[in-house]
Amino acid sequence: MQTSVASAPFNTNSNVFLFYFRTRTGTKHDLIPISCLNEFPNAVQMAKLLCEDVNVERFFPVLYPKASQLIVAFDEHVISNNFKFGVIYQKPGQTTEEEVFSNTEESLGFLEFLDFLGDKIQLQDFRGFRGGLDVIRGQTGTESVYTNFRGKEIMFHVSTKLPFAEGDSQQLQRKRHIGNDIVAIIFQDESTPFVPDMIASNFLHAYVVVQLTHSSSGETLYKVSVTARDDVPFFGPSLPNPAIFRKSAEFREFLLVKLINAEYSCYRAEKFAKLKERTRSALLESLFEELQLRSRCMMGLPIEEDDKTENGSGGFFENFKRVIRGRSQSLDTMGISVRKQQPATMPSRPTTAGLALSQSVAEGPKAIAASFALPGRSPSRTRTSRFHGRRSSAIGIENIQEEKRYELWEDKKSREKIGGDEKRKIEGHG
Repeated sequence: MQTSVASAPFNTNSNVFLFYFRTRTGTKHDLIPISCLNEFPNAVQMAKLLCEDVNVERFFPVLYPKASQLIVAFDEHVISNNFKFGVIYQKPGQTTEEEVFSNTEESLGFLEFLDFLGDKIQLQDFRGFRGGLDVIRGQTGTESVYTNFRGKEIMFHVSTKLPFAEGDSQQLQRKRHIGNDIVAIIFQDESTPFVPDMIASNFLHAYVVVQLTHSSSGETLYKVSVTARDDVPFFGPSLPNPAIFRKSAEFREFLLVKLINAEYSCYRAEKFAKLKERTRSALLESLFEELQLRSRCMMGLPIEEDDKTENGSGGFFENFKRVIRGRSQSLDTMGISVRKQQPATMPSRPTTAGLALSQSVAEGPKAIAASFALPGRSPSRTRTSRFHGRRSSAIGIENIQEEKRYELWEDKKSREKIGGDEKRKIEGHG
């Protein structure tokens, strides 16, 4: 029997239940009119109306006044306003991982792009989102690039600003951070072949290649292309044709939205989907145990020693922190294992509204009136190319073709203003 948690606030004005059904694979929700239910509606009936193949025999009521806080904390564990992206400087003619990670000098064009991308900040005692960088002992360099975009904090792991180690051909200090990012920018001063597989990483799933160019009048332009692994769903906004942008606030917004949507989309790739399911399963099991334990306490029922042991010390919130810490450590461990297996080979800026951010998951209301819990069991616990030619090229950026799906990127004025609970759609990407 699977563990699941359901909630069903009742709207007396429209006589409907807003039913939420949480399982280890996801959350389903719908409005269920009371007219569709029996004279004495029950949670099992509503669950089966929402999902016919669900195997539910009974629910147990939750009688804990702060249950809604625990459930909201579970629903919001997928929401993050912090992002970290890699920025790799590729000089003309560089075609290997060792070459790009060994760059210590920055061209004027690259410096101009970094200044355009975000704000240069000193890491020492930095108070914003640090993206895993050391802000106390200076072990990850002295400065970085950071920005706050639409309330989302973004830290960029810039290859040339991370520590350089003489004699280390792999530059593990740099790869430790960029290799564990999910999305990275490749910056080129001029046309240079870029092959995604030249960087060995279990986690980098999408690249945005930005190439500096100039108009006939000397105006700064950026040519953009995108490549992603085969199992990464398409994301927007789509690149125009030709994908050449002026240096402007509109392009900066386009680029940041593209990066954020890329990460959301990468979470649906096989590797991250499995990790997400394991994390969700562990948190759901912990939530159920906490709600069950608190409800028994409220009813004055005896609590078995086994229940106390299984629930662990500190309750759901401590277990939540423990699971999240474990997930982060597993990411770092997997990144380290890749390195061992592979031989060497703050101020925010103003933005304009209009480009849609795709949210990979939308979970949970802010307030929950009634809750139910279903008992169950705890969940069980080589360098190969994943790009396979889709939107990737060994010839150069001009041959990384934009593969357009769904709708093209339209003028930002024609788009609806983004709202917190607004439905978001994924558009085609290259």
